[in-house]
Amino acid sequence: MKVAIYSRGLDIEQEDALQLLIEELAKYHVGMQIYEPLLHIFAVPEHLRTALIPFKKRDELEPETDCLISLGGDGTMLDAIALVGDAGIPILGINFGRLGFLASISKEELTLAVDALVNHTYVVDKRSLIHVDANLPLFKDAPFGLNEFAIHKRDTSPMIKIHTYLNGEFLNTYWADGLIVSTPTGSTGYNMSCNGPITFPDSASFVITPVAPHNLNVRSIVVPDNTVISFEIEGRTDQFICALDARREIVTKSIQIAVKRETFCASLLRLNENSFLSTLRTKLTWGLDKRN
Repeated sequence: MKVAIYSRGLDIEQEDALQLLIEELAKYHVGMQIYEPLLHIFAVPEHLRTALIPFKKRDELEPETDCLISLGGDGTMLDAIALVGDAGIPILGINFGRLGFLASISKEELTLAVDALVNHTYVVDKRSLIHVDANLPLFKDAPFGLNEFAIHKRDTSPMIKIHTYLNGEFLNTYWADGLIVSTPTGSTGYNMSCNGPITFPDSASFVITPVAPHNLNVRSIVVPDNTVISFEIEGRTDQFICALDARREIVTKSIQIAVKRETFCASLLRLNENSFLSTLRTKLTWGLDKRN
């Protein structure tokens, strides 16, 4: 078995957890690659360091890698998905962050997670991705995301007008600070914070939600994920923001943009106990009533 270990940055007090993970994997004679910057940050013992093969880019991951272990919060998971791309490598998230909605396995469950990985007693969740097409290059070699694509005005500039089309048919013009197109996975993220609905991960849909709309009669809408959603933007300023998960680019309003479902999925590993509904209850206090 071969795994890769990735993190975009850990605090120094998390060195012991990283060392424990490496020790547990070595105990089962698991082949390991590790994100190279981690070797520069942490003093991994020499007897463990010799078993680690460093990597920095997607094409340096060994093709027979069985799993990529993401150490960090949900932002690290999003980066890991962009790193893996269409390689088909499943991702196991260990939560070293605050919320841990995607990276739902706690540090205290690290040993259990390794045991589940080695014995194949985990559950694989297939999550749809959103893909961005534009007439100019956007988001380099990873024009896809797990959570959402968003169009947003810059800083304190006035609101923008976003003309939105479904498969070429006019849907609506949004007068707003921005517009979110969320996947089912991302419905519990930026979309939810803007009063958009929560959808189940396997619902095969997109949620279109305006950000601070200047209309009383504009609400979120759920559309099938086989829809191509395209945009035309107007505004008093020439530039606005395109965001894809945690990545963002500044573009001009002359750009032509469309989003659709990506042709491949992300595979997320979880322990049997961590279902979507249980995560809603524990992480987002869904249905919590202090009177009960």
